Amino acid sequence: MRKRPVNFSKRMRDGIRLLCWAVLAALSLFAVGCGETKQPAETSSAHADSGLFTIPADQLQHLQIITVKPTSMDRVQSLTGTVAYNAFHTTPVISQVSGPVVELLALPGQQVKRGQPMLYASSPEFSQLRAAYIKARDASIVADKNYNRAKDLYDHHAISEKDLLDAESAKNQANADLQASTQGLEIVGIPKAESVEKSVSPKIPVLAPISGEVVERLVSPGQLLQAGATQCFTISDLSTVWVLVNVYEHDLAYVHVGDEVEIKTEAYPTVFHGKISFLGASVDATSRTLQARIVTENPHDLLKKDMYVVATVHAGKAQDVIAVPDSAILRDAENQPYVYVQQGNAQFARRQITTGASTTGATQVQRGLKTGDQVVADGALFLQFANSLQQ
Repeated sequence: MRKRPVNFSKRMRDGIRLLCWAVLAALSLFAVGCGETKQPAETSSAHADSGLFTIPADQLQHLQIITVKPTSMDRVQSLTGTVAYNAFHTTPVISQVSGPVVELLALPGQQVKRGQPMLYASSPEFSQLRAAYIKARDASIVADKNYNRAKDLYDHHAISEKDLLDAESAKNQANADLQASTQGLEIVGIPKAESVEKSVSPKIPVLAPISGEVVERLVSPGQLLQAGATQCFTISDLSTVWVLVNVYEHDLAYVHVGDEVEIKTEAYPTVFHGKISFLGASVDATSRTLQARIVTENPHDLLKKDMYVVATVHAGKAQDVIAVPDSAILRDAENQPYVYVQQGNAQFARRQITTGASTTGATQVQRGLKTGDQVVADGALFLQFANSLQQ
């Protein structure tokens, strides 16, 4: 029997067709396994326009959904600032005499008491003041004795009234000279003038004007001091410090003198407490901020000058605001906040929002939500995962 010739072209076309179908089937199975099965064209387009996605009804029990409604919440302002010395308890130590420094007695970080010597300077002015005091003291003693003798003689009609008046005038002048020389010693830091009577050294101490900590030393041994001009040290009582913060112009209505403030810093877990004691008189033209001053306790001197802090001001309560739990708010790749809103029984949509202050586990929503919206409060992360699988 004669065999029919084989049509190789037809067999090749059939083989290629079967191979294509096999490849398409494999790709479809792979897409199903990876959760990437595409919806029909119409459904995909509707999803892109509405932003809705659906989850199985049996998984709704994993979600906590709340109805948005106006509420009241603590009005909180977070302000950044820095620590400064309390200027009311801080003072420079200025030399009242001229001359070189011969001995330093105080160092930065040291606690000093009011009237405690901080350095000694060799001063020719002190020698002159000491000599003037001794002369005035002796002259006053002699003038007092002369007046008492003249008064006794006058009482016995031994001298004239003119002699008595001359003696009284000499006594008054001598006492005035003694008083002036005593005040001169007090000005340069010698509160008890009689203490210089036995001293022959030209050294004079520069005394601490207040009690506190030496926070700055500005002179060195041998340095020449100028009376009334050279600052030797800075002393500050660090039991309280100032926190200087900047308040933006649009927040000024919510910040008042006397408001309680909580202060936090990255250096310590401790929360410091203070009060706003002063608001500036003008707004900075560039930054549009007003400087506020907070007085805060400083236990163990933990807060240091120029330390960066965040001050939280409790400024009463805000009424009729929209707020959601912190767990409801997620952030996208651009760090923009959003929430999930229920649109149907099992349908949800992602909605961008603008947030405000946060306090006690809730965050104010300034834009993006309205009264009556159904927001996912607990389980938002689950929806985020489900939404990513359906995109």
